[in-house]
Amino acid sequence: MKFSVFTDFGSLNSVPVFNAVIKGLLKLEHEVVVNSLDADVAVIWSLLWHGRMEPNKRIWQEFHRQNKKVLVIEVGNIKRNITWKVGINGINRKADFGQMGNGPDRANKFNLKYSPWRTAGDHILICSQHDKSEQWKDMPPLNQYLHETIDKIREHSKRKIIIRTHPRCPVQLNLKHESQVGMQVPKQIKDSYDDFDFDLTNCWAVVSESSNPGITAVLNGIPAFVGKDSLAYDVGNTDFSHIEDPKMPDRQQWLQDYAYTEWTTEEIAEGLPFSRLTF
Repeated sequence: MKFSVFTDFGSLNSVPVFNAVIKGLLKLEHEVVVNSLDADVAVIWSLLWHGRMEPNKRIWQEFHRQNKKVLVIEVGNIKRNITWKVGINGINRKADFGQMGNGPDRANKFNLKYSPWRTAGDHILICSQHDKSEQWKDMPPLNQYLHETIDKIREHSKRKIIIRTHPRCPVQLNLKHESQVGMQVPKQIKDSYDDFDFDLTNCWAVVSESSNPGITAVLNGIPAFVGKDSLAYDVGNTDFSHIEDPKMPDRQQWLQDYAYTEWTTEEIAEGLPFSRLTF
């Protein structure tokens, strides 16, 4: 099968990962070209149609128009900038990451564990997302979404609400009429490429439509209220009427399957994630 790896439109830290992708595909005896629309499968970096990655939107649309698949490489969450999501035709829960019902081997390899469910906390954290991402497609304008979410929560809870903005997508909200609502601006961790702090101290619940904070919350034993495209959906909540008595399901199988969504560059270079996928 012929793969085209679009190396021109990746993030600044994409070079070694793309190199591993090419090596892994060649190891599995696929044909690989670079930055060409003449291929069976496109390989692109993320689904953020912004900045360096904006041209990927045209590639995404063109390959889908021809009913061809797109392999998406995305920054991971298990070990940020060490592991990378590798999925077909999407990111998060929209992506195909291969078979489910996996065993515990990869979760054990990463020492990936979850904390007991927390039954105390004083605030609800709403995590905003980047509105220029494909994962925000068909969603309302970001400001509207945030105000509507505050209103929905307020119907069922009087807890303090904190809005955590996306590190690269700031929002301006008029909160002067909102009591007990504050803002939290992520701070980049010193000497990191793009790691940001994420303080869950005394947090009762996290609201995250489809991005990594929902996963991080669940791993830390904090109930997450998420949308259907979140990788935390199967162990998350969707109904704000239960914001004060959220579901706290078993997470073991979810954890084991989650561990198979991300891979190190060494594993990618061996072709391991591609051998699990059906192109």
